[in-house]
Amino acid sequence: MANTDRNPAIRQLREMRAVFDRGWQLLRHRGPSQIQFWFIALMIGIAAGFAALLFRRAIEWLQATLYGTDDITQLHTFANSLDWFWVLIIPMGGGVTVGLILYFFTDDGRVRAVADVIEGAALNDGRVEKKAGLASAASSLITLSTGGSTGREGPVVHIAAMISSWVSNVLHADGITGRDLLGCAVAAAVSASFNAPIAGALFALEVVLRHFALHSFAPIVVASAAGTVINRLAFGDVTEFTLPGTTALEFYLELPAFLILGLVCGLVSVIMIRGIFWADDLESRIQSRIGLPYWIRPMLAGAILGGMAIFFPHIIGVGYETTSLALTGQLLLWQAVVYAVIKVLAVAVTMAGRMGGGMFSPSLMVGALTGLAFGLIATSLFPEQSGAFTLYALAGMGAVAAAVLGAPISTTLIVFELTGDWQTGLAVMVSVSMSTALASRLVDRSFFLTQLERRGVHLAAGPQAYLLAMFRVAQVMRPMDDPQAPSEATCWEMVETGVYLNASATLETALPMFETSGVAFLPVVAIRGEGQPPELRGALFHVDALKAYNRALAATAEEEHS
Repeated sequence: MANTDRNPAIRQLREMRAVFDRGWQLLRHRGPSQIQFWFIALMIGIAAGFAALLFRRAIEWLQATLYGTDDITQLHTFANSLDWFWVLIIPMGGGVTVGLILYFFTDDGRVRAVADVIEGAALNDGRVEKKAGLASAASSLITLSTGGSTGREGPVVHIAAMISSWVSNVLHADGITGRDLLGCAVAAAVSASFNAPIAGALFALEVVLRHFALHSFAPIVVASAAGTVINRLAFGDVTEFTLPGTTALEFYLELPAFLILGLVCGLVSVIMIRGIFWADDLESRIQSRIGLPYWIRPMLAGAILGGMAIFFPHIIGVGYETTSLALTGQLLLWQAVVYAVIKVLAVAVTMAGRMGGGMFSPSLMVGALTGLAFGLIATSLFPEQSGAFTLYALAGMGAVAAAVLGAPISTTLIVFELTGDWQTGLAVMVSVSMSTALASRLVDRSFFLTQLERRGVHLAAGPQAYLLAMFRVAQVMRPMDDPQAPSEATCWEMVETGVYLNASATLETALPMFETSGVAFLPVVAIRGEGQPPELRGALFHVDALKAYNRALAATAEEEHS
């Protein structure tokens, strides 16, 4: 052994292995502070950027193929020239295909999107489902290509999250590093989709990670910049929308109007969110009552959408053509109002029909139409005190989107980056702040968090609420062979009186039981088959539950302030 230690080659190999092991542990557990991690963030940004680009190109190709047009930016105009039966059949065919994909490749017939990425960041160390995610990406691609009235940002965010999940699994990354990799992927996907690098980075921090920790900022910005480069290589340095050169604000006199617009947009966003969930509940009740297979549900939604599109082709796809018409003031008052109402209905039908897509593009369209309608009325009532009515469309676009997404900071910036108009920031910020302040009190902060709340995932209240659901009592309890465990006789006496916990329960169930019962511990039992007695597994002590909860809170606070 001594001879081996004196061998310089072997000693050098051992030192090299020790250095490698230390580097690997740094990468896994303290990755964001290391230069190597920034390189990985860059690679993830490039991969997510190309994924977003390919998804967008695939939508454009399939949409052009199905509808027979070379210019999909004028899709709704072209759809007016199609025979009515094609406008009806294409969404129905898309719905059938989506239903079959979800039937065979998911266990619940539900499309994964942004809400699932938020849940993965909070509860699953930055990981998301892959098999169901791939099925959701295909479903969203078909939905958006065949007339579904949603947006493309939700699918690309989840696709990017799958890429980061794969990298995290390869690295065996811990929760902090996994979440930061997820943030990098999301930022790049949003940036590549909309040519919005600043908003992409802030969207990842504000909506997905839901904190602004300094340690994650640099790699997320690197990834966001990479995604933007991918977009600009394909499309050039151009904005999604081109505004007229008359977005002037009659500063102090006109600001109260934008405050009112913000409140109106907040109400519109609440109606939009609640309308989607009301439609979803209605369709679920009908489906269960008549025993309809859930793969039929998207087909029925496609039939309804096709029927609406015969008269209002503006609902087809992401709706950028109509949004652009609103921002440039090329719609009349009645058109703005009617198109906004029809779009909300179409989004509700698409989402409740369990088809794919996201909420960002629809909220932009509804917001621009709402703002235009408000601006036409306001400027006609007070023409001498008003600037351009198209400015109201711009502010409304940001206000509705911010309230729906629960992202006032990133949405404000993404509106500027989509339009290239940075001179009207005060009007947009005022409207956005009022809409989000109102809407967040009438729903669970955003569409995504409300969606999760309906599934029993309580993220809206913050980590003090959702961390309890992360710990199963079986992880924290003392087994019966523990020296400090209570006697079996005492435990069985408590079980007989109904004071016990199921082994599959979480601390979310346990802590309220401690409060109401006043006991120091609760027996933990496993419920077996019918007619079989329960099995005593151990006991959960109140002090152990509180210690586990406090450690989780401390770790979360450390991550958010690092």
